[in-house]
Amino acid sequence: MKFISERTLPSGMATWTDAEAVFDAQQYPMTTEELIAAEGDLTLDLPNGTETLADALSRSAPETFRSAEDVRLTMYAGVSGKAIGRYGYSDRDPVCMGEDGPEEVSF
Repeated sequence: MKFISERTLPSGMATWTDAEAVFDAQQYPMTTEELIAAEGDLTLDLPNGTETLADALSRSAPETFRSAEDVRLTMYAGVSGKAIGRYGYSDRDPVCMGEDGPEEVSF
C-alpha cells in the first residue's frame, strides 16, 4: 500500500519508494533510535503535506526492527493525518496515532 505516487520532486524530496529503498539498505536488527539517528531526516511526501521519518517513527513505542518490512509497517502505522486523502470522510476509520478523532455515533 502506497499513499503517494512514485515520482521525483524538483526539491529532491523523497517519496515512499525512496524511503523503502533506504529501509532495504539498512542492516538489521536495528533499533528505532538507531534508524532515526541514521535516516530520521528523510522527508515523506504525503497527500496533505510532509513529515519526517523521525516524526512517523516517534509515534510508536521504541522497538528493535528485524527487517525492512518491520520498518515499513511501523512507518505506515505512524504517519499522521496528513496521509489521509479526505480527513473525517468516514466515522468508521480509526484515527491516526497521537490524534483525537470524532466521537462514535450509534444509529
